[in-house]
Amino acid sequence: IQYNITTMPTFQHQKELPKLPIPPLEDSIRRYLDVLEPLQTKAEHEKSIAACEKFIKTTGPILQEQLVQYSKTRDSYIEQFWFDSYLNYDSPVVLNLNPFIMIEDDPIPGECNWIDRGSELMCSTLRFINAMRNNTLPVDYVRGGVPLDMDQYKRLFGSARIPTSNGCVLQTDKFSKHIVIMVNSQFYWFNVLDDDNNLILTQEQIKLNLKSIIEDSESLDLKDIAKSSFGVLTTENRKVWSNLRTKLNSDKINKDILKTIDSALFCLVLDDIEVGDDMDKMSQNFLCGKSILKDGIQVGTCTNRWYDKLQLIITKDGKSGINFEHTGVDGHTVLRFASDIYTDSILRFAKTINKDSPSIFNDSLSTVIKDKGAINSEPPRKLEWNLTNDLSLALRFAETRLSDLIHQNEFSTLNFTKYGMERIKKMGMSPDAFVQMSFQLTYYSLYGKVECTYEPAMTKKFLHGRTEAIRTVSNESNKFVTKFLTTDVDPKTKIQLLKDACAQHSARTRECSNGLGQDRHLYALFCIWKRYYGDSNPSSANNSSDNDSDSDSDNSTIDFNHLPSTVESVDQLREIPSIFSDEGWDKLNTTIISTSNCGNPSLKIFGFGPVSENGFGIGYIIKDNRISICVSSKHRQTQRFTSTLETTLSLMEQTFRDAFDTKPHPEEPEGMSKLLGGYPSYSVDATSDSIKTKEGENTEKKLFTAKEIGRKLRFSDY
Repeated sequence: IQYNITTMPTFQHQKELPKLPIPPLEDSIRRYLDVLEPLQTKAEHEKSIAACEKFIKTTGPILQEQLVQYSKTRDSYIEQFWFDSYLNYDSPVVLNLNPFIMIEDDPIPGECNWIDRGSELMCSTLRFINAMRNNTLPVDYVRGGVPLDMDQYKRLFGSARIPTSNGCVLQTDKFSKHIVIMVNSQFYWFNVLDDDNNLILTQEQIKLNLKSIIEDSESLDLKDIAKSSFGVLTTENRKVWSNLRTKLNSDKINKDILKTIDSALFCLVLDDIEVGDDMDKMSQNFLCGKSILKDGIQVGTCTNRWYDKLQLIITKDGKSGINFEHTGVDGHTVLRFASDIYTDSILRFAKTINKDSPSIFNDSLSTVIKDKGAINSEPPRKLEWNLTNDLSLALRFAETRLSDLIHQNEFSTLNFTKYGMERIKKMGMSPDAFVQMSFQLTYYSLYGKVECTYEPAMTKKFLHGRTEAIRTVSNESNKFVTKFLTTDVDPKTKIQLLKDACAQHSARTRECSNGLGQDRHLYALFCIWKRYYGDSNPSSANNSSDNDSDSDSDNSTIDFNHLPSTVESVDQLREIPSIFSDEGWDKLNTTIISTSNCGNPSLKIFGFGPVSENGFGIGYIIKDNRISICVSSKHRQTQRFTSTLETTLSLMEQTFRDAFDTKPHPEEPEGMSKLLGGYPSYSVDATSDSIKTKEGENTEKKLFTAKEIGRKLRFSDY
């Protein structure tokens, strides 16, 4: 993503952006079968082909026409379904939906601590908010000067995910002027903006507020801290949290506190812990916090969180990161925000040395603060909950369940420094595709299987665009991984197979970025079926669906008296369409290797939890001369995976050098034995059923009722 510092309004291109296209049904079915084929046995694929053929001949065209009609009155055909998929998610959002990004260390000389770093990034964040609200935040562009949708920035601040008895709602207060600070599981707040969204406090004033907050929080003993750790309730199952919020709202004091937190611009979280340079420790702290017991009392940072909002987290030794609620914003939006506040904090320091130093935000803000700062004083105020016996028990059991969840997951990071983007480009390959193939080769070398892999492609060049699913596994990637581990294939052939696999991945990425993938379109068709035919009698199809904010235009346009000849009866429409009841659809929606590239010089590391019980979550950042990778899993030898990945990346580059080196090279390259755990090299046919996970082998339960399919298809995109 690129952007230019101009005076052009932030949302100037919104009306010009094209809508996300609805691909022809036949094209999406073709792509769907293309991405399924390398994952399925021959027998499985034949079943999926038959299911798709039946779908195209029966309900498919009806659903496609209904989707086209549905989209005519909406900015995006997928948007409402997208929100529903997230907001109806019942499991805890921590480790399941909320990702994290860690910002690079403060380059400003001197000792870094939580007060200095917190006040720096807080000031830069407020300057970002001022620019966004005053319509002066520079527009995002991609190569070629194509503008991107800026709508997500409106939901970045002042937003909260609110659980209800019927799913969650995303609430945004566009007039919010205060922030909430959390430290030692205590809550404080103070105003930071005036009615014109100008900063009302200087950085020094903010420092004093943070210092007084920290001192107050340290005055409590451990038992009192545990009794007020209400943030832990946001880690509960959403229905449990909804019931607890109802109890909180029945008390005026607690209700007012919830309102203050929900409407805050964001939460500044100060963690009383030093993580040093341990990347594994950093990753866990910013994703889910640390579980630490002292005399049986939870004193870790895991309770010092509010996962329903954007959280800017600062550790005692000045390490900084962001944990964000994912419903309204995607990773690239938060990436832009993180990059801007990191850059602004540096440029503001440069201005103290040279007043002519550049700035990415409006410099007149400093004048406003100077004029108002002397008379404005915003002391922090503490939010003190009214603790009942029921709520005390809820806090206790929420904390133990969260500790269980944390201990069920593990994290391993890899800071690969042998090469990065520059070297990969010189080898003639896309850096992203190259790293994706390293994941495939690593997994295959460990398990001898290829599994469903996911990577998001940004679609923000369309109005209200989000992401499309790139499916990494292809026939070309299967040829690469199966032939790379044998000595029977020479280095040049191996590199050509790698290049072919990278080229196929890049081609799919381009299609997905242009809104021409298969996942979002087919998911929308499933939602259309569920909305009009799956949950109600077709004769009453005019009823609006639940959780829809624009139901006045939801009426079905299908003439049930003149159905296509391929549909035997109206009742046939109520049956789960063949494509969604097929094993292939379940396989494609059981992601074993979930990945996301979130790279920028301002980021140190990025990660998220695994999206399936036996899967890996892989966040990675490709820099000029290094690659940072964070891997998570539910104890699937995560450290062994990153260790093997390091060997894989080294061996792939070594093979490239061998391919173009005229000197004799050993029959088995250095590192091959390590990659194979000391076992001999071997060759398997790329089309062999033996490398595919067969039906019944996956530990994930197969889901085929309408309700269960809907629950299964929750997006997990980063």
